[in-house]
Amino acid sequence: MLKKFDKKDEESGGGSNPLQHLEKSAVLQEARVFNETPINPRKCAHILTKILYLINQGEHLGTTEATEAFFAMTKLFQSNDPTLRRMCYLTIKEMSCIAEDVIIVTSSLTKDMTGKEDNYRGPAVRALCQITDSTMLQAVERYMKQAIVDKVPSVSSSALVSSLHLLKCSFDVVKRWVNEAQEAASSDNIMVQYHALGLLYHVRKNDRLAVSKMISKFTRHGLKSPFAYCMMIRVASKQLEEEDGSRDSPLFDFIESCLRNKHEMVVYEAASAIVNLPGCSAKELAPAVSVLQLFCSSPKAALRYAAVRTLNKVAMKHPSAVTACNLDLENLVTDSNRSIATLAITTLLKTGSESSIDRLMKQISSFMSEISDEFKVVVVQAISALCQKYPRKHAVLMNFLFTMLREEGGFEYKRAIVDCIISIIEENSESKETGLSHLCEFIEDCEFTVLATRILHLLGQEGPKTNNPSKYIRFIYNRVVLEHEEVRAGAVSALAKFGAQNEEMLPSILVLLKRCVMDDDNEVRDRATFYLNVLEQKQKALNAGYILNGLTVSIPGLERALQQYTLEPSEKPFDLKSVPLATTPVAEQRPESTATTTVKQPEKVAATRQEIFQEQLAAVPEFQGLGPLFKSSPEPVALTESETEYVIRCTKHTFSDHLVFQFDCTNTLNDQTLENVTVQMEPTEAYEVLSYVPARSLPYNQPGTCYTLVALPKEDPTAVACTFSCVMKFTVKDCDPNTGEIDEEGYEDEYVLEDLEVTVADHIQKVMKVNFEAAWDEVGDEFEKEETFTLSTIKTLEEAVGNIVKFLGMHPCERSDKVPENKNTHTLLLAGVFRGGHDILVRSRLLLLDTVTMQVTARSSEELPVDIILASVG
Repeated sequence: MLKKFDKKDEESGGGSNPLQHLEKSAVLQEARVFNETPINPRKCAHILTKILYLINQGEHLGTTEATEAFFAMTKLFQSNDPTLRRMCYLTIKEMSCIAEDVIIVTSSLTKDMTGKEDNYRGPAVRALCQITDSTMLQAVERYMKQAIVDKVPSVSSSALVSSLHLLKCSFDVVKRWVNEAQEAASSDNIMVQYHALGLLYHVRKNDRLAVSKMISKFTRHGLKSPFAYCMMIRVASKQLEEEDGSRDSPLFDFIESCLRNKHEMVVYEAASAIVNLPGCSAKELAPAVSVLQLFCSSPKAALRYAAVRTLNKVAMKHPSAVTACNLDLENLVTDSNRSIATLAITTLLKTGSESSIDRLMKQISSFMSEISDEFKVVVVQAISALCQKYPRKHAVLMNFLFTMLREEGGFEYKRAIVDCIISIIEENSESKETGLSHLCEFIEDCEFTVLATRILHLLGQEGPKTNNPSKYIRFIYNRVVLEHEEVRAGAVSALAKFGAQNEEMLPSILVLLKRCVMDDDNEVRDRATFYLNVLEQKQKALNAGYILNGLTVSIPGLERALQQYTLEPSEKPFDLKSVPLATTPVAEQRPESTATTTVKQPEKVAATRQEIFQEQLAAVPEFQGLGPLFKSSPEPVALTESETEYVIRCTKHTFSDHLVFQFDCTNTLNDQTLENVTVQMEPTEAYEVLSYVPARSLPYNQPGTCYTLVALPKEDPTAVACTFSCVMKFTVKDCDPNTGEIDEEGYEDEYVLEDLEVTVADHIQKVMKVNFEAAWDEVGDEFEKEETFTLSTIKTLEEAVGNIVKFLGMHPCERSDKVPENKNTHTLLLAGVFRGGHDILVRSRLLLLDTVTMQVTARSSEELPVDIILASVG
């Protein structure tokens, strides 16, 4: 019964959800009405609605409660009211996994399923399949086969969709219904044909040949259902991807033929499939792009949106393929649907020429305020791509971005703009000062802490290197005066970086930091006090180590090591070299917050890969006394093919004076067990094999681990590059594959493995130095050495830079791994830590004439790392 609300009711909220404040116990009490005679269909249907509402709102019904309500509901099958009957079907499906003995309604559902009332038959099939398990399925198999080929489309579709769900638990039974599904697939009804093809595909999807035959059969005779065409296109494109996408395949021809289908849905699906196929050339994309171009002028907004969205995707990889559509896209810029207009403009930005940028920017400005943040982010991403394509236009693009930054918008939108401005600053040195000035103005009224602290970090990093660094100090100090503690802490760090790099500004910076020492927040006070004390020493090495580059250790690793140190008191001071290194600077490891505002419960930090290895190796008695683990190779090296009888992979662990080779072994032969497995190693250089730790037993398909301990060269410590020949030795014991019974007698055997290389990169851990010059000065020139080499086989600077970075295993600093275009000179800056905890820095000057000439200058706190670098390069 519908209640009529007058105006007074509406104002008092009378039109709210009438089921909002239901109580489970009251509803279950009402369910007793189901037992009354005669049945009141309207009242009972309303109670069933309440029960379904409670279940869908997440209300927990106990098994006993649900079973009682379910059994009471079964009495309602006595009524022939169609609304009540359909509510019963819905309730059966929802309660099938809560109540017990739901199978009791099987006979009622079977009766409805085979009855004359077509409105009951389809829902009855769906409800029956929901409650039927694999053991009961054979009892209704005959009815299901009949339902699949039923002349009533709703019944046939219900049976096909239910069969699809049953595949998960009863694949073998449903597989027997393929003939009926084949018959249904030739139905004139578009939904029946679609569902039948769906069932046939899922039955055969693990058999590629059967799928290919199915596609061939149905595409040859044509399909009546556009939905079925769409599904066939998706199946065909998936097959093409698995076959590495040969364009000569009949599958590709089928997808291309669908571009000429009479249904727009099918045409779009085919165009989308071609666009998303990996490795498509601009020529192969042309037919799809032509179709999408036609859709751009469609009167239907959905088609225009689909076309321009897909063209936008194509423009990312093949902008030249979309250039032909530029006129149509320009017409869409004034489209009444702002989503379409935005996508049209961002596509034009990716495909347009340098001369069209100014005009496009004016067009975007006219409606930026009318579109949602989601589409504004799309525009920003397009501008970011444009900046990389046309670096000379950075001034126009930067001004546009700054205008957007001043307007209203959410966090994601503002973060996208800030990211874009920062990437422009990093890519284009000419834009640095303009970009920093824009960001300074933005943080004057920035409401997002994360963005404010990130910009302050950037100002501290880039500001001191500009022509007039003092102009940024006002903006930074304003944050100390006006903002809350997290931003104040970030501002203090930025001020310290200016003081560390500009001697003439140091007195002013010290005055400002002294004011910060009186701050209300302890984090801000501690930072100010620390930086003040460091800066007052006026030593470049201290500034570099404690302000500009900071710690290079892993924060979670440091936390664990300090906790361990407090648990096991020692007279020896805490050794920072025992802490695992981080490949990113500590200042950037937690960019989301620069200061902690509230005291939180300490969270359990997940152990890193290296810490897990350290624990495993420390548990091996033979490795006691090796000291802290310095480095583990990032990826295991395969010493056998994956299909061979034994699969061996090696991980290299570097300590200060030793190497441990960890061999993870798998025996893939089910008729033998291996015992006392070791990998014997013969080095080409002066490495000394000290001991082997065998894997005691390697049963079939159960991984095991053995180790080889090697001492580093002492006579010639620079000879770190070495090749080891490896042979796996073991005792074989035959076993019965069926019973697992192992023979007592075994015999010795061996298996030759691939050679294993140790390179200079295995002795160096990557570390990031934010300020390379400061780190260079900090290390000093006591152990500096320089040599010049000719790279005779390398013809480009990009190739030279890539090879050097990979060979030395060091971290490129200050984006020096990016080689500017049309340059024949370049300087590569590399930073790392040599085993034992010694910083190693390399400045490599490259000159390209006919070949690449390289001047390498290396610095370290010890002489050995420098000698090793130069010896290995030579």
